Amino acid sequence: EILRCLVGSEMCIRDRGSSVLTERITNMLFRADFAFKSVLEITPDFLHKQNIRGLLLDLDNTLTTHDNPQPADGVLDWIAEIKGRGVKMVIVSNNHPPRVKPFADMLGLDFICEGKKPLSSGFNRGQKMMNIPFSQLAVVGDQIFTDILGANLKRVRGIFVYPIEHEKTAFFKLKRWAEKPFLPKII
Repeated sequence: EILRCLVGSEMCIRDRGSSVLTERITNMLFRADFAFKSVLEITPDFLHKQNIRGLLLDLDNTLTTHDNPQPADGVLDWIAEIKGRGVKMVIVSNNHPPRVKPFADMLGLDFICEGKKPLSSGFNRGQKMMNIPFSQLAVVGDQIFTDILGANLKRVRGIFVYPIEHEKTAFFKLKRWAEKPFLPKII
C-alpha cells in the first residue's frame, strides 16, 4: 500500500515506511554541489575547472555579517581577483534596497534586491544581467533553505559557504538548527 505524506516542506510517497523517495527528494533539494568554509576559499582555478563563468552571490553572512555596511576581511581582494579572471558576479539578496545598494556599490557589483529566494525570480534577473547560461552559473550562499534550495529548484550549481557569524535572533537560531541535517562537509 502506498501512503502519501507531507514532511516539513517536502512531499513524498512512501511504500510502507520506505524513506528512499524522501531521501532522494531531500538530497535533490537541500544538498549543495560544493562547500567551502568561506567565499575566500572559492578560487578562480576552481571556478574555471567547473566551467563556472558567473556567480549569483548572497550578501548577509556570505560577504559580510548581518547589517554590517563593510565587507568581511579579504572580500574586496577576493572580488577583485575573481573579477580579474573574467568571472561575472551579481548580488542576489532577499534584503531591501537601503541595505543592498550601498554595499553592492562599494564592491562595484550589480545587484538584485528582494530576490525572493528560494524562488527563481532573483536568479533569473541576475542571469539576464550577466547574460551567461544557467549551466555556467553558480549560486553562493550560507543558507540551505534559501540559497541552496533556490539553486536546486533552478537547477543551478550551489556553493554553500559556512556563515561568517551565527545570528542571534530566535528565527535564525531555529533556521540554523533545522539546517543541520543538510549541512555539507567542506571540500
